[in-house]
Amino acid sequence: MLGSWPTPLEPAPRLAAAVGLAADALWVKRDDLTGLGGGGNKVRKLQYTCAQALAAGATTLITSGAPQSNHARVTAAAAARLGLRSVLVLQGGEPEVPAGNLVLDLLAGARLVWTGPATAEQARREVERQAEKVREDGGIPHVIPHGGSNSYAAQAYVDCSGELLAQLPGLDHVIVAFGSGATMAGLVAGLDADRVIGIDTGAVADPGAKLDELLDGMPGVRVRRSDLQLDDGQVGAGYAAVTPAAREAMRLAARTEGIFLDPTYTARALAGLIARVASGRIKRKDRTVFMHTGGLPGLFGHPDFQA
Repeated sequence: MLGSWPTPLEPAPRLAAAVGLAADALWVKRDDLTGLGGGGNKVRKLQYTCAQALAAGATTLITSGAPQSNHARVTAAAAARLGLRSVLVLQGGEPEVPAGNLVLDLLAGARLVWTGPATAEQARREVERQAEKVREDGGIPHVIPHGGSNSYAAQAYVDCSGELLAQLPGLDHVIVAFGSGATMAGLVAGLDADRVIGIDTGAVADPGAKLDELLDGMPGVRVRRSDLQLDDGQVGAGYAAVTPAAREAMRLAARTEGIFLDPTYTARALAGLIARVASGRIKRKDRTVFMHTGGLPGLFGHPDFQA
């Protein structure tokens, strides 16, 4: 077991009042407290993908992401926990001084490979090259997809759905950031589409198609695309940008509940929740869960964030 389960579900009465919900209507699912390597939602997914790696006799985990990838950071930590090597293929240029997640990647012993400016396809080819290099050196590589997201890994958030239903049986809404998609896919599979709201972060070009692909690959799951709730109102200038609404959401969570969010994922998700309450799409007494998927270390490496 890589993480600590179940993660807490904490009431957030001061934050609830600040955003316009009843004081007893908002809870935070603390998946930032999953334990391994700084925590976050990626730990759940890695329990599945690392099980595949061990079954295949892998010696090295290889994955890809942005320079401040939370998934890359936790992959490096999981490899260390399991006695494996790790290679992280990062899209961009190597900074003069590592910061944020990069510091933790290196502490965990990962080998970092920088692609420079690269498309997703170019990054994928670099991952293949690194896998071949491991084979040439006598090892056995196991490639984990970008963001740790595939239909198999999404099962981790079906598991999380069970935790949530045991902790809050009558929940009405779960708000979650949509990045590479498997977290939302698992929640939809476990809770149904009418209760799960994904806040798009701009991480993928077509989030609807990505979500469809993930759900289609999950046995026994059939969801109509028209029923899925994907909110693109918080993307702003793009994935790498810190939006004004996200910045305000970070301040609000910190100053009402002492909970720290990251600027890319969880801050956008909370901003989306706030906007839905303001528009009346989430009612004052609706039992609402904010999924805190972690990501705090990335805050310290973000070039555009100031408190």
